[in-house]
Amino acid sequence: MELENYIPANLLAWVKPFIGFVEPIITIFLGIVLGLFFKKFLISRLKSLSEKNNWQSDDVVINAIDSVIVFWFFLAFSSMAIGNSDLPGPEDIYQKIISAFLIISISFTASKIVLGLLDIWSQTNKSLPSTGIFKGLTNVAIFSIGILFILQSFGISITPLITALGVGGLAVSLALKDTLSDLFGGINILLSKTMQEGDYVQLDNGYQGYVENVGWRYTTIRERANNIISIPNSVLSGSISKNFSSMDSAFRVPIQIGVSYDSDLDHVEKVALEVANEIYEELDCVSKSYKPVIRFREFADSSINFFIYFQGKNFGDHNTILNSYIKKLHKKFKEEKIDIPYPIRTLIHQNEIKD
Repeated sequence: MELENYIPANLLAWVKPFIGFVEPIITIFLGIVLGLFFKKFLISRLKSLSEKNNWQSDDVVINAIDSVIVFWFFLAFSSMAIGNSDLPGPEDIYQKIISAFLIISISFTASKIVLGLLDIWSQTNKSLPSTGIFKGLTNVAIFSIGILFILQSFGISITPLITALGVGGLAVSLALKDTLSDLFGGINILLSKTMQEGDYVQLDNGYQGYVENVGWRYTTIRERANNIISIPNSVLSGSISKNFSSMDSAFRVPIQIGVSYDSDLDHVEKVALEVANEIYEELDCVSKSYKPVIRFREFADSSINFFIYFQGKNFGDHNTILNSYIKKLHKKFKEEKIDIPYPIRTLIHQNEIKD
C-alpha cells in the first residue's frame, strides 16, 4: 500500500513533495550503515590478521581501503537510490557525477597504496629512494589518468585532448627548459645514488651539510649550524661532491701532537695510547671495529710530531673525540712530565767589525 494512505489529508499537501525522497534517503542511510558495519568488523579483522605477519604491503593496502570504504558504500547505494527516485533532470547526469566521485576516491586510494609500497620498497631494497620528487611524479601520473577517465565518463573525447597536450607539452618544455633541467637533474641524482636523504655531503663550492630533500627543482642541504641551503638540481648534478655517509659512514680521525726532542719516545707512545684506549672505551661515537694507533711522523722545527688515529662512526663525531682526547692527553702529559714545546726559533746575528 502507498504511503499517502496513512497520512492525514491536512498534512498530505505539505508532505507529498517529500514522499518521493523517503525511499532514496532510507536506501542511502542503509548503505552508510552497511559501510560502517563492514569497516568495523571485516576491515578491523583484516587489520588484526595483517599485524600478526611481517608483511608491510598488506598493511598499506588495508589502511588505504579503510579510509574510503564507507564512502564507496555511500556512492553505491546512492546510485541505487537515484535509479529508484524521481529526481528532476536526467538520471544519467547523477550517475555520471557519482562515477566522477568514485574515480576520484579510487585515485586517492591508489595514490596511498603506490606511495606506501614505494616507501617499503625504498627501505628494503634501497634501489629507489622514496623522496618528494618520485612521490610528486607518482601523484601526477595517477590523478592524470583519473581525470582522463572522468572526462571519458562525461562523453568528452580524450583523443584530441591528448594530441593537444602533446603539442602543448613541446611548447611548454621549451619555455620551461631550466625547470625540466632541474627535474631530470634530481632524477639523475637519485638514480645514480650520489647522495640520498640523510647523507652528509661536501660540495666543490665549499657548502656542506645533511641532505634534507631532493625536490622537483631544488635539493635542500642543512648545515651543521642548522641553516638550509637550496641548490638547483641541475647545478648539483654537475658539481663535484664528497659523500661522508655513502656505503660506510665511519671515517678516520687523525690528531697531531708534538713533543720535545728531549722526550723518551717509547714512553710518549705508551702514555698517548693509554689515553687513546680510555677514550676508545668511554665514547660511544668511537668505532669499536678500529683500535687507536699512533704513528710518529716528522722532525719538526721545535718538536717531534706524531699522529694518533681514531675512527668515528659518523661525520661530526670527530669534534667530540678531539675535545675529549686533547683534554685528557694534556693532563696526562703534565703528570708524566712530558713537554709539549712552544715553537722555538734560534736567531744568530753576526756583526762584522771592520778595522
